[in-house]
Amino acid sequence: MAGSKFGSFKAEKGDSAAAASAATQRRDPYEVLGVGKNATEQEIKSAFRRMALKYHPDKNADDPVASEKFQEATFSYNILSDPDKRRQYDSSGFEAIEADSQELELDLSSLNTVNTVFAALFSKLGVPIKTTVSATVLEEALNASVEISQLELGKSVCRKVEKQSAHFYSVDITDKEARMGLVCRVHSTAKSKFKLLYFEPEENGGLSLALQEDSAKTGKVTSAGMFFLGFPVYRFEQNSSAATAKDPDSAFFKRLDGFQPCEVNELKGGTHYFAVYGDNFFKSASYTIEVVCAEPFSAEKERLRTVESKILAKRSELSKFESEYREVLAKFTEMTSRYAQEMETIDELLKERNAIHASYTNNPTLQRSSSSNKGKSSSKGSKSDGDQTVKKEKKSKGQPMEGSQSDEEGSKNKKEKKSKDRIRRKKWFNIPLKVDKRRPC
Repeated sequence: MAGSKFGSFKAEKGDSAAAASAATQRRDPYEVLGVGKNATEQEIKSAFRRMALKYHPDKNADDPVASEKFQEATFSYNILSDPDKRRQYDSSGFEAIEADSQELELDLSSLNTVNTVFAALFSKLGVPIKTTVSATVLEEALNASVEISQLELGKSVCRKVEKQSAHFYSVDITDKEARMGLVCRVHSTAKSKFKLLYFEPEENGGLSLALQEDSAKTGKVTSAGMFFLGFPVYRFEQNSSAATAKDPDSAFFKRLDGFQPCEVNELKGGTHYFAVYGDNFFKSASYTIEVVCAEPFSAEKERLRTVESKILAKRSELSKFESEYREVLAKFTEMTSRYAQEMETIDELLKERNAIHASYTNNPTLQRSSSSNKGKSSSKGSKSDGDQTVKKEKKSKGQPMEGSQSDEEGSKNKKEKKSKDRIRRKKWFNIPLKVDKRRPC
């Protein structure tokens, strides 16, 4: 019963009473993942990965209890991995989190064809769908059963990885190069979706996932990067949930909430392991990976440090500005509504005043206006009748002379029209219509 509330791709909407009862049945996300209230982002991720590997449906196909635990862990991680949702839960519990806006992390390799098609369609429509690395890939890495390619510093490699699969790379760096800093960047000109992964070696020779960066559109490419520069570096996860999309003001003020510090800021000399995971729904992902030493980029390092410090300062300024903006906006809304009310009141008072002015008469207003209209029309009618009689008298007095003159004028007008038409034809076609007989041919 609890399992249906956590990890199903198609979430069913119930009434408010059912939602309230479901909220009371949910366990504390910290308790589910086995972490404390002050757990860091890295501790939360590590706890979730342990549970995901243990209870993943691929390893427990016929175990409904394991399926419920996996869904419950996914739901809990979805809350605690989002700074905004975690803050809401810590302050008000599950009631502060809208059930419709939950973004579960899906393992596409565990979905059937129908659900994969639905996920792809929703993603095309702009619905944010988070995906996680396949449990099969993580388990193979942990068991040291993956193929690892050597990657040289400063040289880029272009390859294509299948969906829900990964290419593993190893990079050797010296202590000096580690102090100078290391940067790993991946981009795709085909705008493929992928994940850049960083693994740490285990005692048994296997690899455990430590860092993950999802690709994001930057201009005409998709890219992801990890920066180990010896000072705090931040990642920026854009919040594109449906709840913030409904409120543009809230989306603006929460825009920098996804600006969070990276867990690892520097590396030590030795061998380090990266991987590129294909995150497309149906097709393989084309990519280019490059690992460089940051020693030649000292100016860029200082610029990055300066810009990120400004972003942090701007984030704190936004929180103060939001309270001021909300206060002014409420005042503006109040003034706007009052403006509309005052305008309506003034119109009604002026209308009432005009009605009072019109009431100072012994005759009804409509009759007075209709009588004035009738008087105007009758005077116009008498004038027109008089004009017509005068015209008739003039015609009767000089009828024969006018008739003859009109006939002569009519014939003259016809001749003038013909001559004008001929002139026009001459001008348009430039053809002489009359031949001068006096001129020799």
